[in-house]
Amino acid sequence: MNHMQKTYPQFMPDGSGDLARIGLIYIASSVVMEEEMWAMSARGVSTHTARIRLPKVTVEGIEEMMNAPELETAARHAAAPPIDVLCFGGTSASFLHGTAYDKALIQKIEGWVPGPKVTTASTATLAALRQVGAGKVALATPYVSTIHERAIRFLSENGHEVVKSAHLDITDDHALAEVPLEKVYDHVLSVDHPDATAIFVSCTNFRTVGAIAALEERLGKPVVSAIQASFWHCLDLAGVKGAKPGYGSLFKGYEEDV
Repeated sequence: MNHMQKTYPQFMPDGSGDLARIGLIYIASSVVMEEEMWAMSARGVSTHTARIRLPKVTVEGIEEMMNAPELETAARHAAAPPIDVLCFGGTSASFLHGTAYDKALIQKIEGWVPGPKVTTASTATLAALRQVGAGKVALATPYVSTIHERAIRFLSENGHEVVKSAHLDITDDHALAEVPLEKVYDHVLSVDHPDATAIFVSCTNFRTVGAIAALEERLGKPVVSAIQASFWHCLDLAGVKGAKPGYGSLFKGYEEDV
């Protein structure tokens, strides 16, 4: 009888989420959040997405999306695989009507899909700002002024006074994703202020994570983006070290062991 153990060749990484699987409810016309989450994911972390339609990046467009029955459908579809955490990947959509609305959104999703831990981009942002010890912040967004002002209000009502901010007045979702990283870098630098303990960059279809390490090195303070915070909070809720190195001080203690 042969008791020798069978040996196999070295296989290539295939993206398997055997460490943690993240479910993502995301905008149908958006691309950046998925791309950046995969870029930050260490081996063993995967993201699985269901989509909802956003008519326009305005208050009215966001409200139409959030009131549509497809939000529940997307939540159920995102949680159909064996996921560990479910994230609602829309920052402005979750902060639009303030903190109570964001918390109610989490409770609504938990009611639809009991099982996975649930977060939103806005809840993750507040958790990330706590993690880096932020007080007063600076804010960079690509939004129109009406949404930008609501971001300021959301941060302020959660103890983060916004000491300086700027926005880009973009209403088209595809245009958000096309802003080059060099412009994002300059945009973030433009809002820095001596009183800002951290800088927050909002929007989940706005490129950020490739520039965060460079920005932190230049500014000497934490830079938190909505996508980075969402991914970090999913790792935190799942209890795994699942980040590749190089994506900001937020991930201290969460990077893969190599």
